[in-house]
Amino acid sequence: MNKVLYKPLSFGISALGGLLASLVFKQIWKRVSGDEEAPEPTDRDYTWQQILIAAAAQGAVFGAVKAATDRAAAVGYRKATGDWPVDD
Repeated sequence: MNKVLYKPLSFGISALGGLLASLVFKQIWKRVSGDEEAPEPTDRDYTWQQILIAAAAQGAVFGAVKAATDRAAAVGYRKATGDWPVDD
């Protein structure tokens, strides 16, 4: 495998990570709030505090899942090729 192949591979893994993050956040939100969906920023039935907490929680979940999938892709690439995919 060449480092040139890592870029498209990482894009695919990132897309899967986005789907995973969405599913994880939805489950967390349902368990914490009891609601099926997190509020939209323009939903007038929620307070500023509720909207901002939902957005912060969603951002934290997406950030953590992205970091985990990016790291797993890099480690997997190294195991497959013996090289780290990104040069310093």
